[in-house]
Amino acid sequence: MKVRLANKRDVATDICEFELVSVDGSALPPFTAGAHIDVHVADGVIRQYSLCNAPGETHRYCLGVLRDPQSRGGSVGMHALTVGAEIDISAPRNHFPLNEQATHSILLAGGIGVTPILCMAEALAASGASFEVHYCTREPARTAFRERFAREDIAAKTHVYYDSEGARADLDAILAQPSGGKHLYVCGPAGFIEAVLARAEAAQWPEGNVHREYFAAPAQASTDSDGDKPFQVKLHSSGRVIDVKAGETIVAALAAQGVEVQMSCEQGVCGTCLTRVVDGTPDHRDVYLTDDERAANDQILPCCSRSKSAMLVLDL
Repeated sequence: MKVRLANKRDVATDICEFELVSVDGSALPPFTAGAHIDVHVADGVIRQYSLCNAPGETHRYCLGVLRDPQSRGGSVGMHALTVGAEIDISAPRNHFPLNEQATHSILLAGGIGVTPILCMAEALAASGASFEVHYCTREPARTAFRERFAREDIAAKTHVYYDSEGARADLDAILAQPSGGKHLYVCGPAGFIEAVLARAEAAQWPEGNVHREYFAAPAQASTDSDGDKPFQVKLHSSGRVIDVKAGETIVAALAAQGVEVQMSCEQGVCGTCLTRVVDGTPDHRDVYLTDDERAANDQILPCCSRSKSAMLVLDL
């Protein structure tokens, strides 16, 4: 879809909110809390950004984007946009949805990871559900959307922690009482997410009740390609066999032979390229699948993962 940047405003230091509307004034596809869209920031640069406006709105999409000093072109390109610019986006997708049967939801946000968490908090407040928010930031000036968390129906359930003031979220206390009806949602920098997941595991949270969304793969998720071995991929639909060289991704090997797989992040974060495995054992290197999903070995993120088997048969 082609959309127009209708408004752009600063919501914190180095963080802008972008309001996108359809070029022809028509309604945009609906979305649910936790959803994101792909934004074609520039030629060959596609990034995923969470929607942070109310899910009931179809006249606009709002994104919160941090200017990252280590940007690979996404956030810098977004911040360079001016009002009136037209860009291409995808329809919303949601790999981070709320569980509607939860008796209580714990929402944990680190920095710009607040964007889907904010949308979730407002959706839960609107439905009268039980929830709490824990929002960790560096300092007040870098705390985005403070006015929305100050709303009467959310403020009493929101706890904000500033590193600059020595405040830290007590994760052990927050996660101390897991139950079958409680669900945990965490989004933010990779280190923040890993810390929360480690505490949740120590507190014996059921894996199915813990939900996370990365913006980029953590450094430890990247495997040194020097140890890679070549293998083959067989296309289940045609029986065609394609060689994957050491240090080469599956999607790159397929593309070189004219087989296109839809992808976006190229880091095993977004799930766009998720593909069914018919036979063989994947070498999972993503941060999208859960431990249980990896153990099943029936799905793979071919943008980053490889194969432990000499041949991997994919449903392509």
